Amino acid sequence: MIKNWFKNIGPGPLVAAAFIGPGTVTTCTLAGVNFGFALLWAMLLSVFATIVLQEMSARLGIVSQKGLSEVIRTEISSPVFRSLAIILILSAIVVGNAAYEAGNISGSVLGLEALFGNSQILIGHLSLSVFPLVIGAVAFSILYIGNYKVLEKVLVSLVILMSLAFLVTAILTKPDILEVLKGLFVPKYSGESILTVIALVGTTVVPYNLFLHASLVKEKWKHESDLKYARKDTIIAVVLGGIVSMSIIISAAAIKTFEVNNAVDLAKGLEPLFGDFASYFLSIGLFAAGITSAITAPLAAAYVASGCLGWSTNMKTKRFRIVWMFILGLGVLFSSVGFKSIEIIKFAQVANGLLLPVIAGFLLWVMNKTSILGKYKNTSLQNVLGVVICGLALFLGAKSILKVFELI
Repeated sequence: MIKNWFKNIGPGPLVAAAFIGPGTVTTCTLAGVNFGFALLWAMLLSVFATIVLQEMSARLGIVSQKGLSEVIRTEISSPVFRSLAIILILSAIVVGNAAYEAGNISGSVLGLEALFGNSQILIGHLSLSVFPLVIGAVAFSILYIGNYKVLEKVLVSLVILMSLAFLVTAILTKPDILEVLKGLFVPKYSGESILTVIALVGTTVVPYNLFLHASLVKEKWKHESDLKYARKDTIIAVVLGGIVSMSIIISAAAIKTFEVNNAVDLAKGLEPLFGDFASYFLSIGLFAAGITSAITAPLAAAYVASGCLGWSTNMKTKRFRIVWMFILGLGVLFSSVGFKSIEIIKFAQVANGLLLPVIAGFLLWVMNKTSILGKYKNTSLQNVLGVVICGLALFLGAKSILKVFELI
């Protein structure tokens, strides 16, 4: 049975790998440090919303054998709206992933530095970090092979490593199970925690995963009879990703008297309380979270750009490779020299804040089109859940934009 499940494993773990990056690790760490187990319900809500949207995305990819950006280009009949949608998508996903790629690589570097020490070398007056080059080379090699099966095996292995690392860390802190269950199933929030709730949902329900999932499922499955495998794959992977995020919150809740701003601080804070093991496991988890996102972000950008511009989405084509090389190269460069372009990241946050409700709404519209999905279009229950999630996406998008402009 286990052998059969592994045979039918698909892009689900890649989606989990994509949403659990260093940003998610940091957000979950701060949620646990500042509010204990109280915001675990927000992760549970995020996991549910992610499953609903990703299942729609996967169903669209298998039935239509097209990526989401390809469907947008062909289904929006108005040239003005189509152009606006494509500009927004390219801004949010391609520019956004370029801005976040340095953070993905830097997060992986922090995990390595916590394990092996500093990797800085001096070249004249310039201080360069070696680890980003190593991570960039690994990501480049995996992406350049251009083989979906190789990509899948590498990322599934890294996701399993990441999951075990964070889960073991959480178990080592010996949490109060009753309090954990209360945090999961009894929602409560205050004025101070509302932005953290938004951040937790926002780092889990991410627009680029909807594009990535629809593009990857058609690499794995070609027939409508495979929908049952895709559904199971999505649920298991997103739940696993949710457990990883919850494990980080639980681990961080164990720290009471240590100032924690990121996952490395968390590793240092856990060491005196629970020994070297907790620190090592957390560092391994952070490395895996960073490198998986460093691989999936350029890949998603390449699929989106190719779909929007009408190029081939074959991983071995020159244009496809140029896009992911550009994203990865920028990430390695900015991470190596420690460059942080706040303005680019702010722009990406605004674009993503606008994109999530737009794409969630568009996805819901497309999922009701018999001309595309036939008998596999949304049921009434799926539509109700989709409308609620679209409302949540609109709220999240508005809040994230207001936050960027410091209006809240």
